[in-house]
Amino acid sequence: MPVLIGVATFEQGGYQGVAFVLDLTDLKRAEEVVRESARRYHDLQMQLAHVNRVTTVGQLSASIAHEINQPLSGILTNASTCLRMLTADPPNVSGAQETARRSIRDANRAEDIISRLRALFVKKHVQIDLVDINDASREVISLALRELESSQVILRSEFAEDLPLVQGDRIQLQQVILNLIRNASDAMRDIDDRQRDLAIKTAKTEPDGLLVTIQDSGPGIDPTKLDRIFDTFYTTKPDGLGMGLSVCRTIVEAHGGKLWATAAGPHGAIFQFTLPVTGDDPRLRSY
Repeated sequence: MPVLIGVATFEQGGYQGVAFVLDLTDLKRAEEVVRESARRYHDLQMQLAHVNRVTTVGQLSASIAHEINQPLSGILTNASTCLRMLTADPPNVSGAQETARRSIRDANRAEDIISRLRALFVKKHVQIDLVDINDASREVISLALRELESSQVILRSEFAEDLPLVQGDRIQLQQVILNLIRNASDAMRDIDDRQRDLAIKTAKTEPDGLLVTIQDSGPGIDPTKLDRIFDTFYTTKPDGLGMGLSVCRTIVEAHGGKLWATAAGPHGAIFQFTLPVTGDDPRLRSY
């Protein structure tokens, strides 16, 4: 603050006045401190931004690795099975051919996942098809079935008949379903006092849409965290990445739909998403 050193009065030409002598040293020092603090704050912001970019790249890489882990595991399993069948006495040629075809299927799926995720994050055009959500869900279940059985999860599906087709990217929509199924399975990992139930359902909604529901019998979700679980890098898992649900919501919303979560009584959580079944959403070509 300025310090008052002295006051003087004067009279000149019929005018009277008062002069103040102020010491501005402390004020100047304070301004310098503020400028230095602002500079350091800016430097800190730049450093944090760099750290955030590095962290984001690392998290994204780990998320993509997580997405393609399933088809890669399938390729390894099928290749091992194929070798056993070929070295058997006599060789099981037909069985080896079938496992080889499954390996090719899983390899193509891994390639599709990478290309679709890349399109999602760099906002390129995506492949738009008419998708039968029931068939797409059945394919996902077949991919996840072995993993669910090893986790002692009992899966029940209820698919509505005569569901209309949706316009969208089949692989990306399947990734949403697969992520939600895996999350449900992970949530029930430590459940020992009841059956580990997982239900996936489809239904038509009014006026023009369809609904996909995935429900588990796990510990449920804290009601105060229902909105945050879709935030990027937010996770309730000790080893979670916080990317899966965020990516799921991005995909669903890009298809003109909505994804949300609710509590299921007395146990578990319910994840639901809607998709439009008519019209051509322009966001699918530009997100």
